[in-house]
Amino acid sequence: MPWTKTLSDLKASRDDLRRLPQHEFAAGSVLFRPEDQATGFVVVLSGRIEVRLTGISGREILLYAVAPGQSCVQTTLGLLGDEPYTGAAVCATGCTVVLIPKSMFLNLMNEDSSFRAGVLRAFGRRMADLTHVLEQVAFVPVEQRLAQALIDMAQAGHVTATQAELAARIGSAREVITRRLEAFARQGWVETERGRIKILNKVALIDLISKVM
Repeated sequence: MPWTKTLSDLKASRDDLRRLPQHEFAAGSVLFRPEDQATGFVVVLSGRIEVRLTGISGREILLYAVAPGQSCVQTTLGLLGDEPYTGAAVCATGCTVVLIPKSMFLNLMNEDSSFRAGVLRAFGRRMADLTHVLEQVAFVPVEQRLAQALIDMAQAGHVTATQAELAARIGSAREVITRRLEAFARQGWVETERGRIKILNKVALIDLISKVM
């Protein structure tokens, strides 16, 4: 099966696409930074890339993640609108990607209706995800956002993440996360360690989340 099928809606099967090389990146690799120009369209074959925005104060927010079958909003905007990146993309895990050069991408968008439709569908889904993030930050209290993040990230009852990483994920500040985790711990819901959180009362966290429904 050609790698283009990684994007389920991307039906292009041109030989020039299949011949593009795969690139391996280690966890922590930076793929782009603010003010960089997009040079091509990335198709993620394996791994997870996180796109983060950093404010003047240094506060960071996770805008979205790109996994196999998903697209990068900022890259699509950069290629179609010639806009520079405003965020930074970092490999959260080891990643395998294919880069469709800008010239080839633009030609396919102009000439291949199935390719164009696939890219635009993926872009639309990612914009919906980004809107959801903004709604959460604007309207959902930080306690509920933190509880949801802990539930989503837990593996075998443990969350492996720093407080700074949790803050970026839910659009808050590290100091706020520290206070909220201390409050959760006092209530017997979690137990905190360095870079690791043990969930002691999952039901209480779920009940807290349900209060915003």
